[in-house]
Amino acid sequence: MKFITFILIGILLGTTLSCGSKNPESTVGSVEEAEKVLAKRDKKQQKAAKKAKKEAYKRYWSQQSKEAKKSIKKNLKRQKRIARHRKKSGTQ
Repeated sequence: MKFITFILIGILLGTTLSCGSKNPESTVGSVEEAEKVLAKRDKKQQKAAKKAKKEAYKRYWSQQSKEAKKSIKKNLKRQKRIARHRKKSGTQ
């Protein structure tokens, strides 16, 4: 009975002490530090989003047929040429 009581008291103390912040360095004191942490987190998220976008682009083009890739490439070249001629002639 006493053994179970000691175990329960130990568990209760352990849970109440760990309820606070796990990492005391993660709490910031000043506004500048908070902004720096937020900027760092945003940069990390943007990097992950960019990587996911790149992977999706690669996966999309790997699933396309050779003819489709060729057609898109040809259309892009044609559109660039037309834009160049428009710019040269001055019409928008």
